[in-house]
Amino acid sequence: MAKLIADMTITLDGYGSGRGQSAERPFGDLDGERLHAWMFDHGDENVAEREAMGAAGAVLMGRNMFGPDRGEWDLDWHGWWGADPPFHVPVFVLCHRRRPSVEMEGGTTFHFVTAGIDAALAQAREAAGEEDVWIAGGPGTINQYLAAALVDELRLHIVPFLAGGGERLFDRVGALELTPVSSRTTPHVTHLVYGR
Repeated sequence: MAKLIADMTITLDGYGSGRGQSAERPFGDLDGERLHAWMFDHGDENVAEREAMGAAGAVLMGRNMFGPDRGEWDLDWHGWWGADPPFHVPVFVLCHRRRPSVEMEGGTTFHFVTAGIDAALAQAREAAGEEDVWIAGGPGTINQYLAAALVDELRLHIVPFLAGGGERLFDRVGALELTPVSSRTTPHVTHLVYGR
């Protein structure tokens, strides 16, 4: 069976997003540009990790990763990525309010799942076929799948600065045993891969 892969960039103290998210600040008070500079400013030294992020047949994400609104949907909002999001596969957004699917350019269609993590994973697996399913984030969504022992592979990209607050990976996950698979350090990020 194809794997469920969680992939997240975090700070040295484990934060993947900050407080106070808004349309202008997708990571809230956490410096998102600094957090993801390894992908964009230093992409040449991290090619393998960048390519691995896009090698999935479907993507899972939480509502906070899709957009900043918390109540009723802003139906004009289609995510932070513009008309052609980088996913190019079906994306299943975990949420509590129904919303019609949103078809974007390049093969990305956002589907909104209100029935929980198991239902979202089942839909993503069906859409992915023989390919892996990727959990893109945020930390809260990955934590739910980790706590349910559903993640087959955890890929972490640790950027060496302290955020001091926000949403942290591994919060409320409980006991978890992982097996080291690989590690690689560049001047701007350390890449760690763990299996279950």
